[in-house]
Amino acid sequence: MERRRSPVKPLDLLIVAFAVLATALGAVSALGAAGAPRVIVSDGDNEWIYPLDTDRSLPVEGPLGVTLVVIEDGAVHVHESPCGNQTCVAAGTIERPGQWVACLPNKVFVRVDSGGEEAQSVDADSW
Repeated sequence: MERRRSPVKPLDLLIVAFAVLATALGAVSALGAAGAPRVIVSDGDNEWIYPLDTDRSLPVEGPLGVTLVVIEDGAVHVHESPCGNQTCVAAGTIERPGQWVACLPNKVFVRVDSGGEEAQSVDADSW
């Protein structure tokens, strides 16, 4: 009677185990790189960073007057602004990294980022 050889060799199992481990470590690293979401507010000259999970009102001075940015319930929005068109107020709330709202006439820019070391940024063309 002929003995059949197993198609799986010990080295094959080692390679598969290494691939699974590398994939798991990569996933944990990618998910762990993001910190707590944060709000970045800019007036063109200055930039302020606040945690997204702490409620507060932020008066931001711009060339037209004060734009009131409000962080509440894990989201941020422009509550009021001296600009004429009020597009920034109508934009509503933002809460996910990568979202942003701007009051261009008053030069106020608000964005949410992941808070990690390599946090997302907006390029100069967007501003």
